[in-house]
Amino acid sequence: MSGGKKLKQYLSYASKTWVLIVSFALTFILIVFAFPALPINGELLDLKPGYTFQEVVAEMEIYGESGRAVYAWASPTLDTFFPIVYVTFFAGLIYRCRPTESLWWLALLPIVAGLWDLAENAQITTMLLQYPDISSTQVDTASFFTIVKGYMGMIYQSLGVLLLLVSLIRAGIGKFRSS
Repeated sequence: MSGGKKLKQYLSYASKTWVLIVSFALTFILIVFAFPALPINGELLDLKPGYTFQEVVAEMEIYGESGRAVYAWASPTLDTFFPIVYVTFFAGLIYRCRPTESLWWLALLPIVAGLWDLAENAQITTMLLQYPDISSTQVDTASFFTIVKGYMGMIYQSLGVLLLLVSLIRAGIGKFRSS
């Protein structure tokens, strides 16, 4: 089976109503409850719009040894699960609400963003484990990944909401015309 066919099977699966509901619920739970409950004593680097070397050093000090250890554990575990669920939700939503079959490829946007997020997580985990032996180049690279991830998120999230609204409007117009 070709990679393209497997990808479309995944997108078709992700667009099922129950998968959309579960992946949305898990995304919500992680954002609202799990990540804020992490005892790191500071702000997650992932959530910043970008950061400088001085800001990372200051955050690492605020985290302390135990906070850095928790964050270094959460990044490759919890924060690897997170992209899986939000990618599944947004890829499924975009795939389901695409106005034409030929636009199926739009569902690839959250997948690319999720892969980028995983690369960002690797950068942050490396800094957490190497602290205090981190370089400004390493921080600049991680910050670049965080900044780009933020822009990617705005794009695929806006696209998902827009396509959902268009889909709902079309469904409403269809019901109005049939009555």
